[in-house]
Amino acid sequence: MAQPGIPAARGAAAGLQAQNGAASAAGSPYTNGPVQNTLMSSSQGYDSQLPGSYPRPMPAKTLNPFSAQSNYGGSQGSGQTLNRPLVASSPLPPSLQSGPVPQMPLPTSRNPAATPMPSGSFLPGANPPPPLNWQYNYPSTGPQTNHFPHVAQPTLSGNTNLTADHQYVSSGDPALQTSFIKPGSTLPLQNPPLPTTFQPGAPPGPPPAGGPPPQKTPPKAALPPPFNSTVTQEGITSHANNGSVVAHSTYDEIEGGGFLATPQLINQNPKTSRSVGYAYPSLPPGYQNTAPPSVAGMPPSSLNYPSGPQAFAQTPLGANHLTSSMSGLSLHPEGQRVVNLLQERNMLPSTPLQPPVPNLHEDIQKLNCNPELFRCTLTSIPQTQALLNKAKLPLGLLLHPFKDLVQLPVVTSSTIVRCRSCRTYINPFVNFLDQRRWKCNLCYRVNDVPEEFMYNPLTRVYGEPHRRPEVQNATIEFMAPSEYMLRPPQPPVYLFVFDVSHNAIETGYLNSVCQSLLDNLDLLPGNTRTKVGFMTFDSTIHFYSLQEGLSQPQMLIVSDIDDVFIPMPENLLVNLNESKELVQELLKSLPQMFTKTLETQSALGPALQAAFKLMSPTGGRMSVFQTQLPTLGVGALKPREEPNQRSSAKEIHLTPSTDFYKKLALDCSGQQAAVDLFLLSGQYSDLASLGCISRYSAGSVYYYPSYHHQHNPVQVQKFQKELQRYLTRKIGFEAVMRIRCTKGLSIHTFHGNFFVRSTDLLSLPNVNPDAGYAVQMSVEENLADTQLVSFQSALLYTSSKGERRIRVHTLCLPVVSTLNEVFLGADVQAISGLLANMAVDRSVTASLSDARDALVNAVIDSLSAYRSSVLSSQQPGLMVPFSLRLFPLFVLALLKQKSFQTGTNARLDERIFAMCQVKNQPLVHLMLTTHPGLYRVDNLSDEGALNINDRTIPQPPILQLSVEKLSRDGAFLMDAGSVLMLWVGKNCAQNFLSQVLGVQNYASIPQMMTDLPELDTPESARTIAFISWLREQRPFFPILYVIREESPMKAAFLQNLVEDRTESALSYYEFLLHIQQQVNK
Repeated sequence: MAQPGIPAARGAAAGLQAQNGAASAAGSPYTNGPVQNTLMSSSQGYDSQLPGSYPRPMPAKTLNPFSAQSNYGGSQGSGQTLNRPLVASSPLPPSLQSGPVPQMPLPTSRNPAATPMPSGSFLPGANPPPPLNWQYNYPSTGPQTNHFPHVAQPTLSGNTNLTADHQYVSSGDPALQTSFIKPGSTLPLQNPPLPTTFQPGAPPGPPPAGGPPPQKTPPKAALPPPFNSTVTQEGITSHANNGSVVAHSTYDEIEGGGFLATPQLINQNPKTSRSVGYAYPSLPPGYQNTAPPSVAGMPPSSLNYPSGPQAFAQTPLGANHLTSSMSGLSLHPEGQRVVNLLQERNMLPSTPLQPPVPNLHEDIQKLNCNPELFRCTLTSIPQTQALLNKAKLPLGLLLHPFKDLVQLPVVTSSTIVRCRSCRTYINPFVNFLDQRRWKCNLCYRVNDVPEEFMYNPLTRVYGEPHRRPEVQNATIEFMAPSEYMLRPPQPPVYLFVFDVSHNAIETGYLNSVCQSLLDNLDLLPGNTRTKVGFMTFDSTIHFYSLQEGLSQPQMLIVSDIDDVFIPMPENLLVNLNESKELVQELLKSLPQMFTKTLETQSALGPALQAAFKLMSPTGGRMSVFQTQLPTLGVGALKPREEPNQRSSAKEIHLTPSTDFYKKLALDCSGQQAAVDLFLLSGQYSDLASLGCISRYSAGSVYYYPSYHHQHNPVQVQKFQKELQRYLTRKIGFEAVMRIRCTKGLSIHTFHGNFFVRSTDLLSLPNVNPDAGYAVQMSVEENLADTQLVSFQSALLYTSSKGERRIRVHTLCLPVVSTLNEVFLGADVQAISGLLANMAVDRSVTASLSDARDALVNAVIDSLSAYRSSVLSSQQPGLMVPFSLRLFPLFVLALLKQKSFQTGTNARLDERIFAMCQVKNQPLVHLMLTTHPGLYRVDNLSDEGALNINDRTIPQPPILQLSVEKLSRDGAFLMDAGSVLMLWVGKNCAQNFLSQVLGVQNYASIPQMMTDLPELDTPESARTIAFISWLREQRPFFPILYVIREESPMKAAFLQNLVEDRTESALSYYEFLLHIQQQVNK
């Protein structure tokens, strides 16, 4: 519903602007163009040239697997080997060239008709608001250890990618190793040899017994591949035994956009195929809804998610068999209730809000994907777009695809079973017509069951394909064979780039980073191939040669920042194991090297260009530490923040001031390099521009305002904790992700940190376990013929151990035909999360006030639709379905969140960072920063407590965020995600002050108290256990502030009481009255 006085949205054209960001006014070529109809070829090819002296070699068609240094051919220019010296020359501007691209037809068209949007509303069915010039990423959690133990285990079968204490197989017990191996077959190695038919560059081996496999159709010749980059141009040649040659030149083909939609290479004789090894725990594999290993105690969800492979009769799973079983299901009576929010506005549950359980037959629901990984805004999918439009609710998915998992079934098999038409991976929701045929649940094609799939290694029974782990687990990981590679898996490469200007040295951050690196050097995810490198910069760029044999690191200075070149490139990125002593010596000496510097300038742009050249041959991760606005060379920025205009919604600078960082990020993405930005700055640093380097390269942004080693010690503690998590957490390299959905549904907009390669393939040079993604969808065709739809995400990545893996999540939901059922299945948290993502886009492409109007109108429109189309009698009050009882509250909380609030207390970089978090945090963290948890903690008891690893964790009830819930004789803890605030009332009991805070009276509470003393009292133990438990559940470290009545932090505490009125925002009750007035018009 458009409001009068708001300018019309920028037309359909804007709505169709590039998924990767609207084109700049100068017509930047770095946009992905309109969302293509997938039956047409994508209009943009990626042909990035390296600035500088890189030649343009002929594309390599084969690799020598025995050579340590491969020439990664391609016109991206990295065609040089790692040890080739560089010659200086003038930089060439990076460019994107458009041209025809071989694109195979996908099952459904994904280009819904663009409809002009009224300003200030998100039309669920229409094309999305114009996606913005950036979308962002967020940091990471706690002490989660990396999933790759540093132990050589050549005899492991299958999963070597798990935390040591959750290893699924023992390296020494042959009985356990062979328990899931086919009788008569050999154990696969940790990095098993690739099947003979796909040995890249190797001479063809003897044909397997049983005749040659079916021939694969070669691709169309003479068409340029869409992305000429290190990885995508690399034409790995597969020699099948029958002489045919299959060259994969793009990830689109590898992950299966259409090229692989041909008969699979199936070895017809199971006896000669590679053994099917499974790495399984002694517990049956399955998705257990428990905490990651380091998260010592998240409560198990009360939802009914599977705990192992379930034996079930396959028949009920086909859509055609569900009519009888579905009709008898009914939601919990509470879910059917209509709520008058003006009479019952305190609807917040006292325990954490659980996602709704889809209205599915229990046989299907127990196999469904865990909502922490994959959830939909509507758990009942409307049958038509018209029905979706009528509901005025957004349809979309929220994903956390690479989340740390306690239990993950890993399948090692030479046959990955996929639909021959749409390339869906076989999953629990396919329909087995008989033992030999299965029907795809996305495109309905009938496929043959490969011979190897007939044997179930868990039960050692032949003829039970429907009991295989792939068909018993909605989340599963495959060890990918060589046809899923475009080049040999890259080594883990970590490059650290440090700002060493006077401002940077003054903050003291270099001591913290170098010490953290020294402490965690052996915990960096990787193997014997891990490489590291270091650069520093001020007005010049400094490289460090760490060549084996040197007695100490050698510093090389490049002062020509207009024409950056790499001196001695072969000695700058070195093998960590071979040069560890030199690396340690450098890290010990770096903080002292620049202590007397007077250099105030910052040449960040040229330093990034140099880092890009250095990483291009391999790809990897670039960690950049910056403390000020870049002032020299390309990418130099000018201050744009005007403090008096912070509240002026139209004038604030949310868009980048230059496209330099976006262009460089796209070049990095093409070379499989991601850039993580650590901004430690007290002054305005234009994060809107700098953030693009991480946004488009699939990196992360970390922001520490006012960082100083002496003046702000709590920031130092936060930085150290988060850096430790960052350095040691799991990482995936050279990844791509594709989301598929049942025929009739289509995806049209993506949110998160990535580059969209083709219409639906997300390029993720790095993927980390703390990143979330969101997509918007529409209903393109009538779904009347089906009762179930499915969604599947497939993430193809290289582990830090050099294994190519595919992580697949599949979600199944029912289709409904009435508006009431759509509302009953609404997931209010997922809806709020998706709307927040859409509002960030709207803020950037239109204005902040436009985004705020759109959020409010999302509530008004959906509740108006419910009132007019579902309720039989028009009752007074604000009537809402039970599922949406918290919708107005969550939207009001969003309006008061730092991203969207008005008022002058939000600094521009802080607002931009909050928007980064919205775009790239998993939903659970986004909701916590939007609507914090409030608990009374001066009377904690063991009643209802959790018992985790012999620790007792109190579970106080969650309170409404209103000053009405506070009392001066109590103490209240607010958990706002990235910060914890303990407010102590003036008349708080002496017992709490002495037994928990360790002070004699209220007056002696220190003004800046950020730690609780560990006292030998039960009250202290309970409080510390509860706070530690809250901290363990997230990838970032929340600082604890103890707040007295007159504390300067009190304003921040009150700002988070979202149900109360503030100088620029309504109270919750006033907001409900406003909504009611609009709904009842």
